[in-house]
Amino acid sequence: MKKEEVEVLYEDNHLIAVKKPAGELVQGDASGEPSLMDRVKAFIKDRDKKSGNVFLGLVHRLDKPVEGIVLFAKTSKGASRISEQFRERRTKKIYRAIIEGKMSPESGVLTAKMVKNETARKAEISDEGKEAKLSYRTISESDGLSLLEIELGTGRFHQIRAQLSEAGHPIAGDAKYGSRTPMPYGTIALAAVKLSFRSATGDRDIEVSIPTPDGWKKLL
Repeated sequence: MKKEEVEVLYEDNHLIAVKKPAGELVQGDASGEPSLMDRVKAFIKDRDKKSGNVFLGLVHRLDKPVEGIVLFAKTSKGASRISEQFRERRTKKIYRAIIEGKMSPESGVLTAKMVKNETARKAEISDEGKEAKLSYRTISESDGLSLLEIELGTGRFHQIRAQLSEAGHPIAGDAKYGSRTPMPYGTIALAAVKLSFRSATGDRDIEVSIPTPDGWKKLL
């Protein structure tokens, strides 16, 4: 899959928010695949003419097949303060997704208890798990598919994917969770479209957003 140039959505002395293409790892792993983090480091090093290593702190993640906003820290102070916001759920994360079928009711709250199956790399619903909560609203429907806007109340592994699948409405392209709707390059129709947080210094409220992915138009 073709990797795009780094698209900077927000930047200050401590933080940088960029757009992650669907199909790219946020952080490198044993596969050796290029990652968003590597690209952003290279971008900053080249742009700022840095001779040494570039510090870039990972404060949250998106799954590989998901598109959307990723926030990195450019300083240790930024990493510490933003990580605390994520831990304490003082950030606000909004997603959009195309699901199979129609949610009933059209808006509401989904709650479940979930565990991470390390072997299968999946989230599973289990009474032994941790609470997972999200709210959703239906934006539009067409040809057996629906476009949802989703706000996370918790941040569990594969939470949105597993909860929508459990509700009987897997995300388009998400074969791991039961979808039969094809998407290109192994991606899924889930995007992190809005992220709200406080600046690392100065106590400013910051909101970063992107539009619904253009490639979804052919599904709806």
